Amino acid sequence: MFGLCVRFTCKDEASAAAYDRLVAETNEGIKAGEPGTLIYASHLVEGQPLQRMFYELYRDRAAFEAHEAAPHTRRYLAERDQYLASTEVDRLTLQAGQGTGA
Repeated sequence: MFGLCVRFTCKDEASAAAYDRLVAETNEGIKAGEPGTLIYASHLVEGQPLQRMFYELYRDRAAFEAHEAAPHTRRYLAERDQYLASTEVDRLTLQAGQGTGA
């Protein structure tokens, strides 16, 4: 398995609202056509209205690459920066966990 934990900080409230719409549209494409994407969850961060935290878990590196190449993800990647002040990415290697088969 391959995973990511990503923290996005939006520029302002209007950017956060537009970013959330973009994420919702992207998530529909992920649900419809990415069997190798096991978890793709976007979270609000309590007390931080401009931050969003993503947890992504893929069957393997190839599933992640397929996700990155999908049209809905390419659109997301092309459009997201206009809404964001910063992005922090941690790449994860599964050690153990419930529901993960590890």
